[in-house]
Amino acid sequence: MATPAQARVDLAAVRSNVARLRELAGGTELLGAVKADAYGHGLLPTAQAVLQGGAAMLGTAVISEALALRDGGVTAPILTWLITPDEPLDEALTRDIELSASDVRLLDEIAEAARRTGRTAKTHLEADTGMSRGGAPATDWPGLLDRAMKLQAEGAIEITGIWSHFACADIPGHPSIRRQLEAYESALKLAEQAGAAGSHVIRHISNSAAIVTLPEARYDMVRAGIGMYGLSPIPELGDFGLRQAMTLVARAALVKRVAEGSGVSYGHLHVCDRETTVAVVPLGYADGVLRHATDRAEVLAGGRRRRVTGRVCMDQFMIDMGDDKLSAGDEVVLFGPGDQGEPTAQEWADTLGTITHEIVTRIGSRVPRVHEQRSTE
Repeated sequence: MATPAQARVDLAAVRSNVARLRELAGGTELLGAVKADAYGHGLLPTAQAVLQGGAAMLGTAVISEALALRDGGVTAPILTWLITPDEPLDEALTRDIELSASDVRLLDEIAEAARRTGRTAKTHLEADTGMSRGGAPATDWPGLLDRAMKLQAEGAIEITGIWSHFACADIPGHPSIRRQLEAYESALKLAEQAGAAGSHVIRHISNSAAIVTLPEARYDMVRAGIGMYGLSPIPELGDFGLRQAMTLVARAALVKRVAEGSGVSYGHLHVCDRETTVAVVPLGYADGVLRHATDRAEVLAGGRRRRVTGRVCMDQFMIDMGDDKLSAGDEVVLFGPGDQGEPTAQEWADTLGTITHEIVTRIGSRVPRVHEQRSTE
């Protein structure tokens, strides 16, 4: 380990997690969401592992991510769904990227790009079934279908998907789940009546949480995100046989004795109640270690768990080793799968009042992702 810190990514775990999610989905085709640098795991190597694990399609939030996959040699189908005006739609179409549309304006932009390039745009229509985020609301859905059908008749677009997204699938029994399924069924019925829901059109609404709890929502494809990285979509129900893929480690930069009564870090929020050994760990909030991990989160160092001591700084934080031994260069594990007693990402999330998505995606760019092929058994 030649760098101060590393995010080690077990690609074997990613492959295994994808296979496990497909099993939980009853073999339904799976789209692997690799947006946000594959949830912080490193886009291209992780996407390749997702495909090796059995995903039929990849999903990105923005076009630039999809283009990066194509630049990296990925030929599998890719769907991109968060598109603002004046993006490189021409390049997206010429590189066979499927696009999502929620309104007529974007549909028309996609059609214009199709005319310029001579490529029929494979297009997924998104219905807002109750999340009030992306998607056409029920009042606009008929108009979106009508415009899409006209553009499809022209040959500018091909409707290849009809989809939506759950707001509360990670809260089993939440009343919105049933309402959203009913709204999605209504949207599908209108699409069928309009002729926009042929046998080749992929219906998809399930995220990772729905995969493990809502078999009635599988339809033609499920979309896996956080579960592929081995992080439970519903932690209170267990890990569903998934294995955490990322381990975040750093080498101690400095180890020294400090006197009783010494204040540690900014604001002296922590004052040593005895002479002790303090170790400096070269990761800080610029690297994704949340500032409010101060005196709360734990790491593994010198064979035992240690609490973050004093205020987390931009580039570093401290731990109190007591009288235990640690040397500069020794490894400190912030989180991992828990095999050696280290905290997991879920523990960090629970301690800091957030979700594992934030823990892994916040890790900064100066922390190299090191991709490994460890056994998941």
